[in-house]
Amino acid sequence: MHKKPRNTLWRSRVKAIGTGGLAIAGLALAAPFAMAEVKPSLNMYGATGLIDMPSGEAQPDAQLSVTTSHFGPVSRNTLSFQITPRISASFRFTGIRDWNKTAACQPSCTTGLDQFDTYYDRSFDLRFKVLNESRYLPAITIGLQDFAGTGLQAGEYIAATKNIAPNLKITAGLGWGRLGSYGDIGAPFGKRPKVNVGFGGKFNFDQWFRGPAAPFGGVEWKFNDRWTFKGEYSSDAYVTEAGTRSTFDRKSPFNFGVEYQPSEYYRLGAYYMYGSTVGLAGQIFINPQKRPSGGIADKAPNPVKPRPSRSSAPDAWSTDWVTQADRAPALRNDVAKRLQDDGIIVESVGYSAGKVQVRIRNTRYLNNAQAIGRTARALTQTMPASVETFEIVPLANGVPASRVTIRRSDLEDLEFSPNSIAEMSQRVSVAGENGSTAGFDQNPDLYPAFTWSLGPTARFRFFDQKAPFKLDVGIKATGRFELRPGLVIAGEVTQKIAGNLKDRPPLPDRGRLQPVRSAVYFYDKEGTTAIEKLAVHWHSKLGQDIYGRVSAGYLERMFGGVSAEVLWKPAGSRLALGGELNYVKQRSPDQHFGFDLPVYMYETDSGPKTGPSSYSTVTGHVSAYYELGNGFHVQLDVGKYLAGDIGATFRLDREFANGWRVGAFATKTNVSSADFGSGSFDKGIKVVIPLNWGLGTPSRKTSPVELRPFRRDGGAKLEVDGRLYESVRGYHQSGLDNQFGRFWK
Repeated sequence: MHKKPRNTLWRSRVKAIGTGGLAIAGLALAAPFAMAEVKPSLNMYGATGLIDMPSGEAQPDAQLSVTTSHFGPVSRNTLSFQITPRISASFRFTGIRDWNKTAACQPSCTTGLDQFDTYYDRSFDLRFKVLNESRYLPAITIGLQDFAGTGLQAGEYIAATKNIAPNLKITAGLGWGRLGSYGDIGAPFGKRPKVNVGFGGKFNFDQWFRGPAAPFGGVEWKFNDRWTFKGEYSSDAYVTEAGTRSTFDRKSPFNFGVEYQPSEYYRLGAYYMYGSTVGLAGQIFINPQKRPSGGIADKAPNPVKPRPSRSSAPDAWSTDWVTQADRAPALRNDVAKRLQDDGIIVESVGYSAGKVQVRIRNTRYLNNAQAIGRTARALTQTMPASVETFEIVPLANGVPASRVTIRRSDLEDLEFSPNSIAEMSQRVSVAGENGSTAGFDQNPDLYPAFTWSLGPTARFRFFDQKAPFKLDVGIKATGRFELRPGLVIAGEVTQKIAGNLKDRPPLPDRGRLQPVRSAVYFYDKEGTTAIEKLAVHWHSKLGQDIYGRVSAGYLERMFGGVSAEVLWKPAGSRLALGGELNYVKQRSPDQHFGFDLPVYMYETDSGPKTGPSSYSTVTGHVSAYYELGNGFHVQLDVGKYLAGDIGATFRLDREFANGWRVGAFATKTNVSSADFGSGSFDKGIKVVIPLNWGLGTPSRKTSPVELRPFRRDGGAKLEVDGRLYESVRGYHQSGLDNQFGRFWK
């Protein structure tokens, strides 16, 4: 058959995109239109884009989006986060049905990739917006799709998007990998090496932007406030899905669809895909910087009570009260009553004629600066006029986290100032505080104390090899017996009612590692009635900037033992250093009181294995923490993990003033990919959601959600409550500065 020359092929493929699209592109470069109102949307990959293709735009800063999309046999579920105004990342779970439809192994496909009727794959994306749209230039983004996975979805691209009218924009781009598999124009940067899948999780650097490159493009037209039309020319041939595996028939490179967005929080789409199938998508948008229910409803704080002048009321300024024997408990009780409705517990009070120090426990406000502000205003209501200096010492797990010093006259002068937040934050000082309580009047009714709760509980698991979502529901009873400040016995008992977490996905043959986290399915199955935690925790202040913790007992659902930690964290420093040492023993899967490991816990899909009837280990880490500013935090842990492997964990988080936190982590140890299993190394995403953000009422409770490709044994760390850094840093200088906007609330 006669082949067209390469330049003829190029001309015909460009023509396939449509002369109308090229005319629009020319118009975009020639005419200085005003910026359009068509907001950046998401494609079916959950990334900023058209329908199946990416675009050159970015989502609003800090936008968190969840996308579910389906067409033919392909389903994708994606979590994306706009890390900065220019950088975004996505974590995706893809399922492809009818995977073995035409496999040669039929009717008994049981090994390798052919063992799945529905093939599940996980992937990570990263995008960088190199150019913002301007009057004449488009927005341009460079992206990596599935840059550290199996390679099934791997592709790279450069995309440009330009608004050419208030309700119309166009996108054009060039793709590599799977985005360069249809209508390519050659390989400008050389041949693309074959992907070495192995166990996945590897960065395929040598593939990026290599191999055939193909153009793609499309248009978005917002024809009213809620409806948008999209059309695109796709450069993805779906080589595996439509070719090798024949899961659907790809007849055309063109996709068309409409999207409906009645609210800024969700969007729905319907599409005609590749000339053969219908697609549907749903998107949810959450921005931690915007509360969906408005402000937090709460009672008004105590107003600042101004003191009379010395000349008009000299007796009020007398210091004789200091020598009154019964004044200490009276002042403490008065302050405690003022703060009772705020959920702020007054532990102790110490004073002189011109200064008072009050030690508090904040049980209600996630915003620590708000708790400090309410305490300061309560002190103006209760302290004699001679007291000018307020020292507020918040306690974290019974330990002084910092000393916040506020001048009473500043409160009186700035309460109604138009710039009161900025001016007050400059006058408040934060320093370290030792643990001594000498000379303080303690509340004798606080210790010992027992508190308990009973309520529903749920445990989630996302994206294993059998299903995108699994769930157990039940009830949980918790109890805390506080013996004295810093010393507590705490426990949790759960009763499972229903769920499917016990369904174990296929597991590869284990290497030399002890099954610690990969055995979670046995703990889910056997732990119907489980003592998940029962331990004693002791927190102490070893010096002004040094904190200590010792925990002993059943520390988590899989391990019991002893854990000791020390942390150096000056109140005014962004840097913290810590160390932790643990001796632990693996608990029985029923999570009662035993430490015997059953034989079945060592079985794999290839048959029975042998293993020890008990397992104990020494594990520990040295850690460095640093606050980069603008809410970004990094943490590096180096040491030995639960399965005996040695390595390091790096974590990057972005935290918001309202308590939201979104971050990613990765752990690399001396475990080989073969010993680790699918994924090659531990990695994942963690989102911490403050309950007050959705409820609109004050609460310190948060709901953490952790997404990781697999729960494996390499890089597994002990999960113990009350670690020091997270306990104290919110009351230090940078933590209070980030939240100071609610000081007067």
